[in-house]
Amino acid sequence: MKIQTTVLLLLAAQLGGCASIVNGQNQSISVDTRTEDNQVAGAYCTLVNNKGTWYVTTPGSATVNRSFEDLSITCKKDAHVPGVLTVKSSTKAMAFGNILFGGVIGAGVDVATGAAYDYPPLITVTMGKTGTLAAPVPPASSASAPVDTKSASAK
Repeated sequence: MKIQTTVLLLLAAQLGGCASIVNGQNQSISVDTRTEDNQVAGAYCTLVNNKGTWYVTTPGSATVNRSFEDLSITCKKDAHVPGVLTVKSSTKAMAFGNILFGGVIGAGVDVATGAAYDYPPLITVTMGKTGTLAAPVPPASSASAPVDTKSASAK
């Protein structure tokens, strides 16, 4: 009986992805619109990826489904040329850790649901422009930064 319970618990742990447990399949994104010189409030923006379509009036926020696919944002406002921005997603670092700790099944769940991916939390669309926003770069680890071991008094 104890072996069956242990096996069931291990199987349940393998079925849930690490990133989906920690951050989930949804992400809140703030959208702002600008011209070259000024903020443009009240633009109506449509956000689209392969998981759905969301709407926001700027400045504002929307909760979107995470995805490997790009997020396409189109913003419109009277007296302005529309702004179009393609936002690249990035793979979260914890998705790689999930391969080690959650196994192939956990990693597969995160990839399939989109939980393994992120978009930038703040996106600015420039009215009258069409562009691409690169995927967010993960912060450098503190282990790679040089450390000054000399004290001020030793100089």
